[in-house]
Amino acid sequence: MKLVITIVSNKDLANVLSNTSSEGFFSTKVATAGQFLESGQTTILFGTEDEKVEKLFDIIEKSVTKRVLRKTGVESTIEGSLLKKPVDVEEFGAVAFVINVEDFRKL
Repeated sequence: MKLVITIVSNKDLANVLSNTSSEGFFSTKVATAGQFLESGQTTILFGTEDEKVEKLFDIIEKSVTKRVLRKTGVESTIEGSLLKKPVDVEEFGAVAFVINVEDFRKL
């Protein structure tokens, strides 16, 4: 069994939850705060069988969108005019981690 920890942009959250639940994946969502992008993220925890992890990834990948955001005023301890210029930052629709689960119980 695997625990898939997925951090999803709030812009894609409804799609991910709808599409994964319609395919039979159960989840728990946890509010999450990031350090750089202000658009908001949510962490979703999925417990699934080993052989279903790739299917879950396929569903999530089809449910999210990569975006390029223009950010200004990047914080740094270095002084200089370049820090005031807009920077393009790639925002992934989701990031996922897979962890082995030794034991799983519904109590």
